[in-house]
Amino acid sequence: MLMNSFQLEIVTPTKISDEGQVDYVRCPGLDGSFGIMSNHREAIFALDVGEIKVTQNGKDHYLATSGGFAEVTKEKVELLLETYERADEIDAARAEEALKRAQERKTAKEIDTARNDISLLRAINRLNVSER
Repeated sequence: MLMNSFQLEIVTPTKISDEGQVDYVRCPGLDGSFGIMSNHREAIFALDVGEIKVTQNGKDHYLATSGGFAEVTKEKVELLLETYERADEIDAARAEEALKRAQERKTAKEIDTARNDISLLRAINRLNVSER
């Protein structure tokens, strides 16, 4: 008998969160978004900065992540993330300030452009997910 859900666990350097049984997960892969449903083939995917969509009991939940990995096994799916925030936990004002700071730094003469670009990307992602 095929199951329509699977166990989801989110692991960061500071905590492990058991999300329970979920129906679907969409993640921001390095080569584009990908989805995971029950009975997915075992795999490991690298994740980029972006939005994670989790469908649980017919409801969609959104997370902002700064990247990591997704490991799909027969037993469960583990998201091994640098950081993540649930849409309803994101402080939009703080994210807006981070975006403004990163935009202002773009005009500075001595700046680590790669670091600033990722700061911009993370701030924009957090703002987009906070609106979900």
